[in-house]
Amino acid sequence: MSDYLIVVVNRASARFFTLEPVKFPKLESGPRLKPHAELINADIKSAKDNFADSKTGRGTAPQGGGVHGYDDKRDQHLDELRRRFATRVLKRIQKLRKSEGAGTVILAASARMRRFLFPEMDDQARQGFRLHKLSKNMINFSPQKIHEYLAGEGLIPRQQKP
Repeated sequence: MSDYLIVVVNRASARFFTLEPVKFPKLESGPRLKPHAELINADIKSAKDNFADSKTGRGTAPQGGGVHGYDDKRDQHLDELRRRFATRVLKRIQKLRKSEGAGTVILAASARMRRFLFPEMDDQARQGFRLHKLSKNMINFSPQKIHEYLAGEGLIPRQQKP
C-alpha cells in the first residue's frame, strides 16, 4: 500500500510507480520509487510504417504534370492512436490507484499526451484523491531522477539518507 501513485507518459509508453517506505529506515535511504508496470503503445510505432512517404502534403501529377497538394489525415490518425493509448493508461491508473490505496496521483505527461489525459483525470479526481499534473516528458528518466525532480517540485517527500 502506498499513498503516492506516479505515472510518467509519452505517446509511445507509460511507466507506473509507487512511493514505498524502506524496511530499515536507519540503514537504508528512503522512501523509494517502486516500478509497477509499463505500457507500450505498439500502434503508434507501427503507424509510422503505414505512411510510405515521410512528408505529407505534396505530390506531382503523372507524366511530369503540375504539383498538387493533398492531406493524408496523418495527424488525425496519430491523434486517434494517442487517444486510444490514453484510455488504456487511464484504466491502468484507476486499477493501480484502487489496489494500492493511493490518495495522491502524480501524472507527468508529454505535451501531445496531456490533452488526452488531463481532462479525463480531472473527472476521476472527483472520486476523492489528490491529483498533481505535470507537463513534462520524463519517460526516459531513471526512477531516482524522477524522485529527485518530483521532490524538488515539492510533490513527494525527499529521500532521507541514513
